[in-house]
Amino acid sequence: SSHFTSQGGPRAWMIIGPRFGVVERRLSAALMQLTGDAGKCRRVLEVFRRQDKNGSGLLSAEPLRRFLKSKAFGCSDQDVELALELWGRTGDGSVDYTSFIAWAMRCDSDIVSAPIRAAQAQASRVGSNRTVMMVFGPPGAGKGTIAPILSEHYGVPQLSTGDMLRAAVAEGTPVGLQAKDVMASGGLVPDELVVNIIRVRIKQQDCASGFLLDGFPRTGPQAALLDSMLVETGDCVSCVLALVVPDESLRVRICGRWVHKASGRSYHTTRAPPKSLTPGATPTVETMLDDETGEPLMQRPDDTEEALGKRLKAYHGETAPILAHYEPKGVVRRADADCMPQEMWARIRPVLEA
Repeated sequence: SSHFTSQGGPRAWMIIGPRFGVVERRLSAALMQLTGDAGKCRRVLEVFRRQDKNGSGLLSAEPLRRFLKSKAFGCSDQDVELALELWGRTGDGSVDYTSFIAWAMRCDSDIVSAPIRAAQAQASRVGSNRTVMMVFGPPGAGKGTIAPILSEHYGVPQLSTGDMLRAAVAEGTPVGLQAKDVMASGGLVPDELVVNIIRVRIKQQDCASGFLLDGFPRTGPQAALLDSMLVETGDCVSCVLALVVPDESLRVRICGRWVHKASGRSYHTTRAPPKSLTPGATPTVETMLDDETGEPLMQRPDDTEEALGKRLKAYHGETAPILAHYEPKGVVRRADADCMPQEMWARIRPVLEA
């Protein structure tokens, strides 16, 4: 397997570094809850104190190797290298601090062997029985239309990273508390924490047959982190659906879209007009009314041609590396989604079943 650079680690450390005591308390409480071993918990924290005196957010790999191979843990060379691979290393071989925290917090009774053994077991498996899907498409391509259909058809939940993050914070889980600390400081939640939240969520019973990820990954490094986590759970991405729509069609869709702010219901001047818009009438706040409440609809500030151009550029820049990442695995499926909403499933289903 290839090494990857963990994104968000040093940046996240700069956010939480001055509050190291809070991080220690969170990690200590989580490790005690998971392992019940105060000695192991203390030794892990000592590693942090000894190796990261300048608050760089990185742990030196060589002393960490010696630490894991000591009598305290008794790891083999193979185990240590695989553990480092799971955490994520930077170009110089050092280990990202936040990756180490995320790894430590997800371990079971044995603080080292749980993720290692899971990864080793996966290496000898032919494949996963769970369906792991993603849907990509430019703004206005119809992701919101097709995702619920896919969820129902395959019998898997649609998992929004935003919803999972908010739920973890509300429930006060260890990863939720970490995320809450970062967000309270005005920072971005590190990718490792997002992946850890996904790891916890997919253990629930409704994910027994699989799940559909909504909003993650958005970058190549995030995809690499996700893959490493799926190795630990014995899964792999089975389908990456890419919706293909010409830019001109997207312009018509986006610029004609109106929404009901309170409910999020979406309408379109030609593709899905509200009952209040009579044939030949000009779309205005007086003629575009919500079907259920009769309240005026609105257009989002970014539903303009100028904003669309910027959004498309950002989308293609972010998504191309992800598709390139999964192409060699043979799981990318491209589908022509230049059609009316009610026609999408008829077009996409044959592509998925081919």
